[in-house]
Amino acid sequence: MKSAPDSIRTELKFARQLWRVVNVAGLRELRQLLERYHFSVALGEVIHLNGRWYVTHSGLLQLAYRRRCGGIKTTLEERLSDPLAARWVFKATVYKSPASKGFVGYGDADPSNVSPLVRGAEMRVAETRAVNRALRKAYGIGLCSVEELGWLTGSPSPAREQKQAIKPPNANGSSNGQPRLRDRLFLLIRQYNLDPTLVKAYAADFCGTASIKEASRDMVESFISHIAASAKENRDGLLCKLNSYAQPIEVRP
Repeated sequence: MKSAPDSIRTELKFARQLWRVVNVAGLRELRQLLERYHFSVALGEVIHLNGRWYVTHSGLLQLAYRRRCGGIKTTLEERLSDPLAARWVFKATVYKSPASKGFVGYGDADPSNVSPLVRGAEMRVAETRAVNRALRKAYGIGLCSVEELGWLTGSPSPAREQKQAIKPPNANGSSNGQPRLRDRLFLLIRQYNLDPTLVKAYAADFCGTASIKEASRDMVESFISHIAASAKENRDGLLCKLNSYAQPIEVRP
């Protein structure tokens, strides 16, 4: 592999630590994605799943922001939807510029093609899938988005579905093959040489909980994205923020 800028080398190193099974060919493919679209592994914009790379919804939205997307419009396809069966179909149109005619994508979701972890949220999943497809068309991304995948191994068996259902809703572990949030946070701490105790204190305050273990997965993911961006853009400022959570040392007479 040819030499790459420091930011890309950092992302590749992060990916090797996060997914140890990624081979040289996989890293070469990832580097091309990073160079062309400026995705970030640390921010969870691309993930490695079953030997393939997938872009995430947040990655596509960040790409649209960087490319100055003109707007995104979504509409519910009522004729194709069935609320009683929890089946929803959305149409999304992405306008790359005010003069753009728009790039159209459709997304559907029902209980048979979503994870039990998001059962009951089929409408939101369908809209997200439509937006992802429209964004991929608009910006020429052949890489599938992870949210467009159905249940990863087909319809889950009752035993497997029950096993998934007993997981607590605020579990900070992996979901649908995505990397564990704890691992992503640990790698960020190592990458930017941060104090783990101060990071945990900051995380709890950010999430509004007594400890990071009590925070929901969405809140922890938001914190990881926030701290990754802060460390990359202004590490000194982040260190000052973390130091504010240091416990004062008691001085005895």
